[in-house]
Amino acid sequence: MGVSSRGRTAGGPAVVGAVAAGGALGAAARYGVALLWPAAPGAFPWATLWTNVAGCAVIGAFMVLVTEAGAAAHRLVRPFFGPGVLGGFTTFSTYAVDVERLVERHETATGLAYLVATPVAALTAVWAAAWATRRVRARPRRTLRPGGRGPER
Repeated sequence: MGVSSRGRTAGGPAVVGAVAAGGALGAAARYGVALLWPAAPGAFPWATLWTNVAGCAVIGAFMVLVTEAGAAAHRLVRPFFGPGVLGGFTTFSTYAVDVERLVERHETATGLAYLVATPVAALTAVWAAAWATRRVRARPRRTLRPGGRGPER
């Protein structure tokens, strides 16, 4: 979403609404993960790490499907799901607080490892998911013979 030459948000209220609705869903899902996999006091923040990595993997696959699929998606799909759902699901703020808490507890090595591991794992997840999605999409599709009795030869 950008700003037009007149200073208004490009895309208008529909795009803002799509991002907000998606963000609410993503944030609710993120909260659900925290409830299902709470970090014990003093424990490593595994839920936050894997939430961010999973969200990045999904965005890698999603962007390939939306931008390279050849079929036009509705103009609100990308803002709803990308910055909306996945933006609400992933969490940089919790990651930053987790690093700060680890260092504050004098677990500096763990905090620094987490500080580096999260963006490395997240970027690797985006790349790997995009690569895998492109490979799956590039495979020739088999068609079934009439009557659904196996692939044509």
